[in-house]
Amino acid sequence: MVPSLYRRLPAWLRQYRRDIFAGDLLAASMALMLTVPQALAYAALAGLPPYLGLYASLLPLALYAVFGGQPALAVGPVAVLGVVTASALAPLAMPGSMEYIVAAAVLALLSGGLLMLFGLLRLGVLAQLLSHPVASGFISGAGVLIILSQLPPLLGLATSTRSGALQLFDIAAQLGSATPLVAALGGGSLLVLLLSRRGLPRLLHALGLRPPHALLLSRLMPMLLVLLAVALVHVRQWHGLLPVVGALPSGLPSLAWPAVDLPLLRSLLLPALVVALIGFVENISIAQRLRGDQNVDADRELLALGAANLGSAFSGAMPVAASFSRSAVNAESGARTPLANLFTVLALACVLLWFTDIFRTLPLAVLSAIIISAAIGLIDLRTLRHAWRYDRADAMAWLGTFGGVLVFGIEAGIALGIGLSLATLIWQASRPHIAVVGRVPGTEHFRNVLRFEVKTHDNLLFLRIDEVLFFGNVRAVEQRIGQALRSQPTAEHLVLLLSSVSRIDATALEMLHSLNNDLAGRGIKLHLAEVRGMVLDQLKRSDLLEQLSTAPFLSAFEAEVKLGGK
Repeated sequence: MVPSLYRRLPAWLRQYRRDIFAGDLLAASMALMLTVPQALAYAALAGLPPYLGLYASLLPLALYAVFGGQPALAVGPVAVLGVVTASALAPLAMPGSMEYIVAAAVLALLSGGLLMLFGLLRLGVLAQLLSHPVASGFISGAGVLIILSQLPPLLGLATSTRSGALQLFDIAAQLGSATPLVAALGGGSLLVLLLSRRGLPRLLHALGLRPPHALLLSRLMPMLLVLLAVALVHVRQWHGLLPVVGALPSGLPSLAWPAVDLPLLRSLLLPALVVALIGFVENISIAQRLRGDQNVDADRELLALGAANLGSAFSGAMPVAASFSRSAVNAESGARTPLANLFTVLALACVLLWFTDIFRTLPLAVLSAIIISAAIGLIDLRTLRHAWRYDRADAMAWLGTFGGVLVFGIEAGIALGIGLSLATLIWQASRPHIAVVGRVPGTEHFRNVLRFEVKTHDNLLFLRIDEVLFFGNVRAVEQRIGQALRSQPTAEHLVLLLSSVSRIDATALEMLHSLNNDLAGRGIKLHLAEVRGMVLDQLKRSDLLEQLSTAPFLSAFEAEVKLGGK
């Protein structure tokens, strides 16, 4: 019986070695120091009581450790899903109310169910639905929204009644009525966090710490700031002078099925799809960065992230995803197996059982500073600059998604981004690159006449098509072929090189039939060369090859020789 149970254990647990225990334990200790302040902050960002962030960091992390494939990946509340949750639930209930809390749990339940379904259907390809510029533009826009939403609590202002970029006008109008103590504490905390992000690692390195250790310690500044702020409130007796977190319930969350009704499900289905997509894309991108390659089992990650979200729903909490900062701390601290995350879960359970009272007097302004500091890191202008230099279409997709998030909101922004990506793809495919080619002297290679010194023939016209042939570009292909034939009126043979064509749909096949008939009436013969195997199989199921005067040539050089170039 014992050997049978042993074989059922995960491979990493069967092969666990004593020498990696210290790394896993250190990683858990470091991760806990970052998890607590971020969990409290991101729950507040979502409009939920801060303690629910701790609940969302407990069972979801344990479930990911069991089912996930990345030992250092830390799952829990994240800033982007915090603002997505707030955006989805604000029209349905008052933030912080019981109805709002229930809706957050239902949102986690729906997104977890969708992720599990996608995993069972092996739809890991969904990670490619958002191009990198679109994902970057969305996250950057969400980062700006996060900053705008946290400026009022940071400065002691009234909460803005408007959403999106319009919040900025309300904030500017209220600046004169900022609460000095709140603004000083919040602004000072933000300044400390921003300076520590860049200056502290260099300072610690100058004092003798190795760069990885210096960077690791600098990441723990949020927890140190929380403890200092709590101590300062106690010493200065500021309890009634500024908003604080308040009493946090002690004990572990009670597991229960969220109260679900059909109208609420209908209202949250689209936001749940957005949450699932964004969470999964973040999960995959962070996993790939930690591994340093692309070898990540996307379907397994779907199932694991789905299980984590279901665990958060049963805990009465919020949607969860992978956190880059906490995952980086895990990796930098030496996490080698999922046991590191399980140790973090045990330590967090101890905090919930016995130490929640420590955070009762934590100023909300400090939590806002932590959120803003993290949100600044989400704004990715480097991708925009790179895309602008390399491909303006991708840059416009970035700008469109970014602007859509700010102006129209989260769901509309990401829908606009996906639409722009697809529109860009269709626009590029509908304008295929078609080159007149000739043979490089002394070789059998054919190249673009505009880029190389090549040999051409008056009676032969070689055209290379560098795109799939489908209904969206057949008109452009016909026009380009007609233009090339008018430029070479002595051509007797037209050879289409299809080495870059991976598909020919029914509309494009009809175009080739029509082209062949038209050329035959003008005394010109149509030929195909360098046809890929899958395309050739397609064409064999039609009568086009029978109507051509020659079978497809293996190469352009063979066509040149057999057709007798002059």
